[in-house]
Amino acid sequence: MESEISKALTQWEKEYFGRGSVNVKTDIVRNMIIVILKGILTPAEQELAKDQQGVLDIKNMRASLIERGNHQIKGIIHQITREVVESFHTDISVHKGERIIVFMLKENLEKKLT
Repeated sequence: MESEISKALTQWEKEYFGRGSVNVKTDIVRNMIIVILKGILTPAEQELAKDQQGVLDIKNMRASLIERGNHQIKGIIHQITREVVESFHTDISVHKGERIIVFMLKENLEKKLT
């Protein structure tokens, strides 16, 4: 299931952002799904990230974009897990080109899978 989530989110990124991450790792822990996406920045964003204002611009733009696509992301997780996503939290490290997403589920999925 973790692999399926990783593949689905990579595909969503490709369709939504026009580019997917280079590496994705998903872990299911209790009622959380933790996804780490690496290599997410475009070449233009890498150039922009060379100064502090560029870093802030990237973080703000990516946060806005992911917020606008949140219903799609929650739908992907629900479709794969059949669990309700109560909330999700995300942040990006522009310097490392990584994003972390934590999906908070209504139920303990890890317990159901064991």
